[in-house]
Amino acid sequence: MMGLGFWLEQNPYVLTADPSGSSTGSAVAVAANMAAVTLGTETDGSILSPSSVNGVVGIKPTVGLTSRAGVIPISHHQDTVGPICRTVTDAVYLLDEIVGYDPRDHRASKSAAPFIPKGGYKQFLKPDGLHGKRLGIIRGSDFSKSRGSIEAISFEKHLATLRQKGATLVANSSIDAIFNAGYGNDMQTILLYDFKQDLNIYLSELLESPVRTLADAIAFNNRHPEEEKIPEYGQVVFLVAQKGLNFNAEGYKKSLKNVYSITKNGIDKVLKDYKLDALVTLDDSIMGLLAIAGYPGITVPAGYNKSGVPFGLYFGGGRGSEATLVEISYAFEHATKIRKIPHV
Repeated sequence: MMGLGFWLEQNPYVLTADPSGSSTGSAVAVAANMAAVTLGTETDGSILSPSSVNGVVGIKPTVGLTSRAGVIPISHHQDTVGPICRTVTDAVYLLDEIVGYDPRDHRASKSAAPFIPKGGYKQFLKPDGLHGKRLGIIRGSDFSKSRGSIEAISFEKHLATLRQKGATLVANSSIDAIFNAGYGNDMQTILLYDFKQDLNIYLSELLESPVRTLADAIAFNNRHPEEEKIPEYGQVVFLVAQKGLNFNAEGYKKSLKNVYSITKNGIDKVLKDYKLDALVTLDDSIMGLLAIAGYPGITVPAGYNKSGVPFGLYFGGGRGSEATLVEISYAFEHATKIRKIPHV
């Protein structure tokens, strides 16, 4: 789930800039050379977003490709664990170490295991990885407003680089239109419903803890408001999830059906209709679509705005398309070499 902006960490490129979240610490630490490699968890944007604005590479894997066992859950439909590193190579080497079946995350990891290539993902680190690829361009609804900006100029320059390196770029209004899908209420219903159920399971399996349910966690916070910073941050999400306000089992099932339909008629359809290997965009709206689908995405440093804050190019694909995304993102990184070391 996206962080709420209550940051203790600072963006190493511009200390006053929002470092995003919620895997903020991982992105900031690796960007500032405080760690060699890091891991992040994502429900909706929490790997891709902080990676982008802190000038590093983030890989959001297909849900189930990496085990979530031991990770405090939000939603088993969307939660995933992935690398945040300075380069695509580092991220892919780390990815190879964390993918695979785990009996503690049986259903998801068993379903995703067939996507893992024999020999791992390192073999797809190819400088010519863009050759022959078909990429669907998503400029986003606000692109026309940003013409002339550093971001827009950089995007067009990067599209030219992708073409030069052998990719075929496909632009069509129906590809852009996938960003128009209204899924916000359905996602919220799914996350709140899953959060209570999944957190209760997680807490019940802890070896030692006085807190065994979401209700216990709420009560604990109420008993220790100062230590848990309840006056500053509250616990609204906990309370809404626990009480089940504005949603129930029937509404939950309806929301699951809706997001499945959005994915089928959105990302799945454009990938199939235009024979695309991946989507490419600067618009972070892609994060929500990848989140509700459980699909993979990679962000690679693409430039710095007028304030010096980094921004990344996003590549997204269908379920289990990590190998293709690695080829594309590595070739892009190899051709552009955008990332600079922050002066901190």
